[in-house]
Amino acid sequence: MTKLVQLLLLLAVCIFLNATAVIAAPAKDPAPSAKDKCPVCGMFVAKYPNWVASSRLKDGTTYFFDGPKDLFTHYLDTQRYTPGKRQAEIIVMSVKEYYSLKMIDARSAFFVSGSDVFGPMGSELIPFATQQDAASFMNDHKGKRLLRFKEITPAIIKALP
Repeated sequence: MTKLVQLLLLLAVCIFLNATAVIAAPAKDPAPSAKDKCPVCGMFVAKYPNWVASSRLKDGTTYFFDGPKDLFTHYLDTQRYTPGKRQAEIIVMSVKEYYSLKMIDARSAFFVSGSDVFGPMGSELIPFATQQDAASFMNDHKGKRLLRFKEITPAIIKALP
């Protein structure tokens, strides 16, 4: 193969890979507007950008929350807070990672409860992308428990003062 053919082939592969990455890139998480209210407590969510959590349903509806605690409250009793909607319709749940302040998948996050850090609604589940960051935070802020998504129950939410 000539050098020109090799170069053109390499260029075509690079263009294909770049196009694939752009197509596969997830949509940017929407930010709450000044009018978006938490369906659990009624607070205006945009006032607390470092605590924003969200859930998106199959029909494209997005709900915003003023913290992970209210996100879980909604998730665990969806019909109560959003009549006509069901938990099974929720396809994406995101929380703001405590250190990076980037939105992360709530289902893969590590949550610390019982710390001395409070959110807009008081005691909060503090989300982290890594177990190492969560453990470090627990040490620094007197955290009581390290939890994964499936471990968070209505009793755990209710125990948060």
